[in-house]
Amino acid sequence: MAEKKKKKRVIVAMSSGVDSSVAAGLLKKQGYEVVGIFMHFWKEPGQDALRENKCCSLEAQQDARKVAQILDVPLYTVNAAKEFKKEVVDYFLEENESGRTPNPCVVCNERIKFNFLFKKMLEMKADFVASGHYAQVRKAKSLKLKVKNNEEFVYKLYQGKDKEKDQSYFLYNLIQKQLSKIIFPVGKYQKPEIRKIAEKMKLPVFNKDDSQGLCFTPEKYPTEFLKRNLKLKKGKIFDTDGKILGSHQGLPLYTIGQRRGINIGGTGPYYVVDKDFSKNRLLVTNDPKNPDIFKKNILVEKVNWLGKIPKFPLKTKLKIRYRHEAICAIIHPVKSDEIGSPKAKFNRVKNPQKSVYVVEFNEPQKAVTPGQSAVFYSNSGEVLGGGVIKE
Repeated sequence: MAEKKKKKRVIVAMSSGVDSSVAAGLLKKQGYEVVGIFMHFWKEPGQDALRENKCCSLEAQQDARKVAQILDVPLYTVNAAKEFKKEVVDYFLEENESGRTPNPCVVCNERIKFNFLFKKMLEMKADFVASGHYAQVRKAKSLKLKVKNNEEFVYKLYQGKDKEKDQSYFLYNLIQKQLSKIIFPVGKYQKPEIRKIAEKMKLPVFNKDDSQGLCFTPEKYPTEFLKRNLKLKKGKIFDTDGKILGSHQGLPLYTIGQRRGINIGGTGPYYVVDKDFSKNRLLVTNDPKNPDIFKKNILVEKVNWLGKIPKFPLKTKLKIRYRHEAICAIIHPVKSDEIGSPKAKFNRVKNPQKSVYVVEFNEPQKAVTPGQSAVFYSNSGEVLGGGVIKE
């Protein structure tokens, strides 16, 4: 009698949302041994129940347990509060205080979610990890020579089929070793399809609203959270002609290109052009076509290439923020001491992986924001790499 083939074990992040719930259900249906992980993140201290982290509230945990029971999969909880506070919340506050506008979801995926998932994978001797991200991993033959008579493979990250929900932008820091062990079950579906699958599986979260905003702030926008957690200094608002228009509540509360919340009125709306921390001034304009709002090129640092480092100059598609339309650009690695030099883009860099990059847009782009991620795509939707906008 033939020996029964052992099921592959996969560790699934289950946040109680419809996407992660269906991800677990699809993997179970495909014959995997599924183990669910519910992560407890940091929540802002205070008596107000509204300050509970949306991703790991008591209600979310109860929903995750209901889904796990229906799917007949074990669900373990992991306390990641300490690490989340240090790596995500403190980072978010420090970056804002320094004048940049960070993307904490990028950091959370890299340093918290997948970090803990892979630790659990090793601890439980599992084969893969999985999540409800709208993205796709594809295995392709490498151009390298055969090793021990086996073809080497490269693992490529692609956008999810649902372009409106695509989350590949947040995943550019993944490396080959991780990609080879990651499954994104919902990546090949549209969101309405996922809800129908959840309903067919009789999952109570099939019509649950999508989470919006930052998970660790109860408000839709982080302004009040920053007010509660940073020491802010009021100052003057100037237009681009040097005229005083009013007062700002603290420079960390504003981001480049911002229109909402400036509260000048009169001849507005106004847009943030720059933040002068040395003089504590907020610079704005009421002209949406003001050239000061637009940039022809940017510097990108802390770049990660998901596969082989490409040849430069590299023509690519680029997103300068989540949900921003991909635009055409050219990338050049430069030495940090040559930034701003006309010869910089022509000089070769010995280690492009650790370089600063100049990104030249085909067309000037509005409201490019330091601290946000710049993510590079091929025409086919493959994520080539990404980094943080330096300036």
